[in-house]
Amino acid sequence: MTDLCFRTAADLARLIAAREISAVEVMEAHLARIEEVNPAVNAIVTLVPDAARRGAEAADAAVARGDALGPLHGLPVAHKDLTWTKGIRTTFGSPLFERFVPDADAIVVERLRAAGAITVGKTNVPEFGAGSQTFNALFGATRNPYDLTKTCGGSSGGAAVALATGMVPVADGNDLGGSLRNPAGFCNVVGFRPSPGRVPNWPNLAHWFPMAVQGPLARTVTDAALLLSAMAGPDPRAPISLSEPGTVFRPPLDADVAGKAVAWSRDLGGLPVDPRVTAVIEAERGTFERIGCTVEDAEPNMDGADEVFQVWRAWYFELYYGELLAKHRDAMKDTVVWNIEEGRRLTGPQLGAAARAWSALLDRVSRFMARYDYLVLPVSQVPPFDVDQPYVTEINGVRMDTYLDWMRSCAWISVLGLPAISVPCGFTEEGLPVGVQIVGRQHDDLGVLRLACAFEQLNRAGERRPASR
Repeated sequence: MTDLCFRTAADLARLIAAREISAVEVMEAHLARIEEVNPAVNAIVTLVPDAARRGAEAADAAVARGDALGPLHGLPVAHKDLTWTKGIRTTFGSPLFERFVPDADAIVVERLRAAGAITVGKTNVPEFGAGSQTFNALFGATRNPYDLTKTCGGSSGGAAVALATGMVPVADGNDLGGSLRNPAGFCNVVGFRPSPGRVPNWPNLAHWFPMAVQGPLARTVTDAALLLSAMAGPDPRAPISLSEPGTVFRPPLDADVAGKAVAWSRDLGGLPVDPRVTAVIEAERGTFERIGCTVEDAEPNMDGADEVFQVWRAWYFELYYGELLAKHRDAMKDTVVWNIEEGRRLTGPQLGAAARAWSALLDRVSRFMARYDYLVLPVSQVPPFDVDQPYVTEINGVRMDTYLDWMRSCAWISVLGLPAISVPCGFTEEGLPVGVQIVGRQHDDLGVLRLACAFEQLNRAGERRPASR
């Protein structure tokens, strides 16, 4: 049964459709796996086993009737606890929402259910998704399955751990400053940040804001593409949604990526990077060359990226959580309070300056990406750190002044609006996972998935399972 839990999502869906295994068998295997390993890692914080079993029985009945089946038919899926799920508790990692039960599904949940996936529960997050370390006052910390003393990253930390330990074959997440990519890199799974609008985002208070996106997590790039195929496509409730249908991402991802130009960046223009991370990434440069890519040391001029990210994130946090501050300050995490207050201090000239810096940055990077098909760099600037440490405060002797500063290798990419994926790359000498980040041209989500798949097939670090298996 444990082996069943580590089959790919694509294999499981095919076997269920062919009646070689039943959706009930798949569900029972995963529920048993959750019971076995979740107490140690604390990845799934709300579980709905009865509803999941009923969903599996209905899935098998549909197969028996010969119904048309979706690409995820019969697969267990867990949803991030920031994402609305109708009739299922959604806490945002905050005691303020401990009993909140939405009366509607988010678009991504609607689509995964329509594709045949069956909800088993919700995955842990930091409070309001603030920070790339998954802990909160309501449920506690989620632990890295490769070393239970380390963090799993965040904010989609519970999702990444659930995947790494075989509790679910696929999971959804979202990403503003690295929340799909950081935990994927820390947990040796795949996390894909699609282009803004690729996966429509609703409910949403900031419809035109392009930095916050929804996306897939999986154990393989092919499974991430399969999940994206069900998530993506336009929706009238999301005005920036892209018109291209999700079916274009349906596997296989076979395509010749030989001859593509890769810009190789060790530190995105001078960011401090832990030498353990650098050693793992540098060792795999040759893998891209073996694929047939032309690899050159190069990186875009990222001047202004930090200002843009800090300003727009502060604006976003004030928009979303500012009304809670007056009534519930004492019940909110200090970093959340700080980010809201930073938003309240913003002035019109500051917002204007950020907008000008953003436009100039996008123009420069557009010219840079006209020369290169991909930018490759570390996902995170550090390997997984102590689970009891709220955030990284120093890298290579360089002080990190805020809880956001250590995340710049992801956060600055978010500012660009380009598709980016975290793929397992290797392990430090201590056995901690390290991810490599592949960034593509504007709207070239498929191209990113194809290069990531080619890298994965040669690298194979993602096949290494945690000892908790």
